[in-house]
Amino acid sequence: MKEKVLLDAGVVTRCRRRVHLEHDPAMADQPKAPLDLGIEQRIADAAEHRQAVARWLSAVLGEEWTEIPRGVTDSRAELTLAAMRAGTPFISAAQLPDDPAGGRRGTVDLLVRSGSGYVPVLVVRHKITDPGSGARVSPLDRPVPEAASIDQARKVRPQPRDQLRLAHAVRLLQACGMAASGHVGGVIGVEADVVVWHDLRTPNWPGGRTALAEYEARFADRLAVATAAAAGAEPLALPSRITECKGCPWWPTCELQLRESRDVSLVVRGEDAAVLRDIGVSTVDQLAAMSPDDVDELPLTGVRNGDAVLLAKAWLRDLPLVRRVPELTVPRADVEVDVDMESYADAGAYLWGCLLSGADVGEAPGYRAFVSWEPLPSDDEARSFAEFWTWLSSVRRRAYERGLTFRAYCYNELAENRWLLASAERFAGKPGVPSVAEVREFIGSAEWVDLFATVREQFLCPNGKGLKVIAPSAGFGWRDAEASGENSMRWYRDAVGLGGRAPVLSQRDRILRYNEDDVRATWTIRQWMASEDVLQVPYAADL
Repeated sequence: MKEKVLLDAGVVTRCRRRVHLEHDPAMADQPKAPLDLGIEQRIADAAEHRQAVARWLSAVLGEEWTEIPRGVTDSRAELTLAAMRAGTPFISAAQLPDDPAGGRRGTVDLLVRSGSGYVPVLVVRHKITDPGSGARVSPLDRPVPEAASIDQARKVRPQPRDQLRLAHAVRLLQACGMAASGHVGGVIGVEADVVVWHDLRTPNWPGGRTALAEYEARFADRLAVATAAAAGAEPLALPSRITECKGCPWWPTCELQLRESRDVSLVVRGEDAAVLRDIGVSTVDQLAAMSPDDVDELPLTGVRNGDAVLLAKAWLRDLPLVRRVPELTVPRADVEVDVDMESYADAGAYLWGCLLSGADVGEAPGYRAFVSWEPLPSDDEARSFAEFWTWLSSVRRRAYERGLTFRAYCYNELAENRWLLASAERFAGKPGVPSVAEVREFIGSAEWVDLFATVREQFLCPNGKGLKVIAPSAGFGWRDAEASGENSMRWYRDAVGLGGRAPVLSQRDRILRYNEDDVRATWTIRQWMASEDVLQVPYAADL
């Protein structure tokens, strides 16, 4: 008799097809892609964060704290259950007993005694609150729901995955008879200063659902998918390209199947592919054969309706870019600065790189970097940000004084705007740091140009619109063969010596070269879009 399928909390936010492949015995020997280096680094960072929080809590809570040894395997669940039955107030690195009836298994970072049972607490390496009010929190040195109160300076940052993981842990605690009354769970975030408590029965999900209801629906679906796969039954989940595919170890398997079938999700992803399949359009060829008017009334959300057909035509011709318009326009100025920021997850922005070009404003054109090599978070980040802003403002002012126009450019303003505003808010009052209002005035002006938006409006991009995708069409290449935002995270860890290691100075040079190439790539795309060379890119109407 086959063992019953047991799933951990991760399945509820995982692709259904991946769940199938992970439980299909026929796929056991299939080659898988190596773990994405960026994902690998985030996993390592999260593990270090959990260990650091555990060490701090252990020192503060003393004899009330116990940690389940990580070196053992067979007995961890028994040790956790014994600690709960003994009434231990705080149990770290808990392995909850399996729940064969419910098809569940899992671990939780911390179990906290509350009343006659336990509530789960996660330790995560991302932000869990924003400025505002209404979050229910307790101090980190009293990580229990009984110590919680409403914080008038914080509001909960939506993190659906955290609540779904807590719901999974609550169900496991209920299965072994050790759950506290109510359906509550806590989260300790990257700041590690408070515990944010969630009532999983609050109807704050789309459609008025609760986190528990959402979890139950998702888990039941994934359990059915995994059970069918384990039994060799007809698959309940077929491959379809989604955002998650980028870092999935099973992508080589799915990509091969999708290309063999010329699946429509290769050009129109996610829910849009499902919409097209519902009307019988399952291949790129079928989509390319349609008139744009045929899809005009479809509820597509990830792509403009008429673009779907053009993207399919471009894919069939293996075209990386197609012009939407006969002639392209790019906002230009006499004095131009290309800007690229490097951050380390939610910890901060440690580097602002700038490329000055155009008319003379009293200093040499070229690249300059405003950087802090003190491990984040650090007040030295305020110094480098202030120096960047002071320099940018000085160039802008001198352009005005000379009667010259000025513009600054970035590629996808979401990241730069986030850290411009966050830095102004976090370091308010420090020398050289602008006010939030001053930053908002600048990023809302015509002098701050998002080149990504310019590319999006004037090109169709079957392979994506990222800087690393578009710049090669403009003739630009990065000096580092491993250049990527994810890899720069690893380089940063080495550069500043995170994890107790000695700083690797050569990695600092590598980051600076990478950042300089990013701003030069932006500059190159602008120059190319304003040149006659761009007219060699096929025009959409000609397809």
